[in-house]
Amino acid sequence: MEPIPDTSRPPQVVVNGIPLIKYFSEALGELEGFRVQPGDLLISTYPKSGTTWLCEILDMIYQSGDLEKCQRAPVYTRVPFLEFRAPGVPSGLETLKDTPSPRLLKTHLPLALLPKAFLDQKVKVIYVARNAKDVVVSYYHFYQMAKVHPDPGTWETFLETFKAGQVCYGSWYRHVQEWWELRKQQPVLYLFYEDLKEDPKREIRKIMEFVERPLSEEILDRIVRETSFKNMKENPMANFSSLPSYIMDHEVSPFMRKGIAGDWKNHFTVAQNELFDADYAEKMAGSELHFRTEL
Repeated sequence: MEPIPDTSRPPQVVVNGIPLIKYFSEALGELEGFRVQPGDLLISTYPKSGTTWLCEILDMIYQSGDLEKCQRAPVYTRVPFLEFRAPGVPSGLETLKDTPSPRLLKTHLPLALLPKAFLDQKVKVIYVARNAKDVVVSYYHFYQMAKVHPDPGTWETFLETFKAGQVCYGSWYRHVQEWWELRKQQPVLYLFYEDLKEDPKREIRKIMEFVERPLSEEILDRIVRETSFKNMKENPMANFSSLPSYIMDHEVSPFMRKGIAGDWKNHFTVAQNELFDADYAEKMAGSELHFRTEL
């Protein structure tokens, strides 16, 4: 029996001022010379913003709603995660070697760490942003179950770390704003998690139009149904349950936990909420971005 690798919650590594999971930072060197292919589509988000949901929606669009084809492999194999690296598991770049074109690719990298080829060759990007309060709650639970992260500490500590931009991938405020600004120079479809929750059919239509893959109303309805939170949570090809427990421990918290807008109310105290709002107003001053914190 092979020994289980010790992921040991390594301390994060700072690259160009941005904190990263130690293993992911080790993948950046190989990514520098990344070559894009015609037809590549990049899915970009800050962590815990609906990334897996969008990956599943897009794979279903690319497979014309064929459920059997979408069960061919776990979502992290169907949509390689560029900077992913962890002990005992194929890296994102290794997975990519076996990915036929046209490729769906996933990243959480801020622009400062994104391979230049994506911007130089104007690769199409779909970005999903989620309100900061729900992101920090979801991220806290994810830190607890995904052992490649450092120990998150208490909720109170983690909330302050998030506000300071010291969690892995750095500042949420910077991330959502720089990708928003990128729309002015690059082909970026910028979506909001809360809009997807409110009317998935409307938002999936936008996605189909952006990737130029029109599908029938019947297939669209199937995609909406199959990518519902309930169905994805029960789908072993979407819920990350196939990853070993030394990387993600679903007994601590499921990868797909609640998938709602407004869960932050179950975690923030009144005082935390007031301080968060004041800090948020300062960091987002002058931004065109507006988020809904509940539906």
